[in-house]
Amino acid sequence: MKNLTIRLETEKDYRAVEELTREAFWNVYKPGADEHYFVHMMRSHPDFIPELAFVIELDGKIGGNIMYTKAWLEDENGDRKEILSFGPLCVAPEYQRQKLGKMLIEHSFAKAREMGYDVNINFGNPGNYASRGFVSCKKKNVSYIFDGNFPTALLVCELVPNALDGKKWMYIPSTAADCCEDSAAVEAFDTTFPPKEKKWMPSQEEFYIYSHSSVVR
Repeated sequence: MKNLTIRLETEKDYRAVEELTREAFWNVYKPGADEHYFVHMMRSHPDFIPELAFVIELDGKIGGNIMYTKAWLEDENGDRKEILSFGPLCVAPEYQRQKLGKMLIEHSFAKAREMGYDVNINFGNPGNYASRGFVSCKKKNVSYIFDGNFPTALLVCELVPNALDGKKWMYIPSTAADCCEDSAAVEAFDTTFPPKEKKWMPSQEEFYIYSHSSVVR
């Protein structure tokens, strides 16, 4: 693509990124969206990593972005390992299916390795991430609790081969997304954007299936 640039997000980008996030996620996982509020609040959360907040510009217009928070893995001895979790990863509807998301992942992963991170874990649709090196959490012995529960949507990518060393791990996400549980705050923030219709879409049922199922032994 011509005139394409990937750079760090700056304060002047904040509203444009929130608008982009709203457009990218509206009615995808639920009627409406709360991801733009998550983005808005994430920047002030202690787990946010501004060094990994990137935007992709095309002819001076932001067409996509990626943001990260810290997360953790705990082994059976109680030892913790700091890792990464990205999201939201957004691409404007008009630029989707043009590999912008792939570019943002690869660019930010390279920077993450430079910073010393070796694992990224996401909760998402496997179809969106399997081609990017993500595998089922079961294959890497990562569960929410040490009881053999391996959520279908919990996906692991080792940025450095064999970083997890075959141990059993429990995933501990950041609390940054907890802000979205305040539905009144989400709605109040959404009123600062142009009105959009909330409606049901088939993707919402797909997300429900993935997010409420597990891979069993």
